[in-house]
Amino acid sequence: MEQRAAHLIADVLIEALPYIQRFKGKTIVVKFGGNAMVDEALKNSFARDIVLMKLVGLNPIVVHGGGPQIGQLLTKLGKTSDFVDGMRVTDSETMDVVEMVLGGLVNKEIVNLINRNGGKAVGLTGKDGDFIRAKKLHIEARESQDSEQPPEIIDLGHVGEVASIDPAVVNMLGGSDFIPVIAPIGVGEDGQSYNINADLVAGRVAEILKAEKLILLTNTAGILDKQGNLLTGLTLKDVDDLIANGTISGGMIPKTRCATDAIKGGVNRVHIIDGRVEHAVLLELFTDQGVGTLLLSR
Repeated sequence: MEQRAAHLIADVLIEALPYIQRFKGKTIVVKFGGNAMVDEALKNSFARDIVLMKLVGLNPIVVHGGGPQIGQLLTKLGKTSDFVDGMRVTDSETMDVVEMVLGGLVNKEIVNLINRNGGKAVGLTGKDGDFIRAKKLHIEARESQDSEQPPEIIDLGHVGEVASIDPAVVNMLGGSDFIPVIAPIGVGEDGQSYNINADLVAGRVAEILKAEKLILLTNTAGILDKQGNLLTGLTLKDVDDLIANGTISGGMIPKTRCATDAIKGGVNRVHIIDGRVEHAVLLELFTDQGVGTLLLSR
């Protein structure tokens, strides 16, 4: 029995070898979110995955969210949140909480987890090194599709989108032994802080750094067909068709659009994977089977 277990371990290592060789020296951007951020076993398995990636010669960069944690603290403070199209309306007081949670509590917890597992992580926000320049996000709302009235511009407060990225500080860290851990907070030309969707930040960082891969952790198995079967090896045209016929819907649409935008921006491959699976990142990177949906440039 022990001999069989040893052979299984050897098989796993042999299977991983060509992937390690292929991705050595390559930048891999990982968006950390969902259940993987709140379950203790999943948090620790994620940290070990990131440390192992660095040790075998890859260059992992972590971008994280933190919506549930922000909501919990706002509730404790007695402050309610309004949402428009899934985005939190963020006034100045709420932005203070967002910065405290994303740039402080959550960011430093992830840094600590990676460091405790043998890595050297450094936490960043977009303010560090003037890394992420933001601009205010405006969304339009019409009363109906047929309305001739001009759309209403909805003010979400300190909600932003990426205007530009200066990768100097991340390149400096990633080119050394350090692992950058990025909170999705940008700064505008007016010096104001803006909360930016973490998927969007991860995608833009992957584009700017010419990453080999972008990996998005989710609370689903990946992109599923209408029978619930996992789809993988999808092209951009496949994704457009799946959105058009309603297979990809709801909250999966913006995540998938983020993935396709990254591919159009030069990222070779994007993975939407199941963050509820322990060691999901390693399984997707270093095994033939994987644990999610792979999107290809062609």
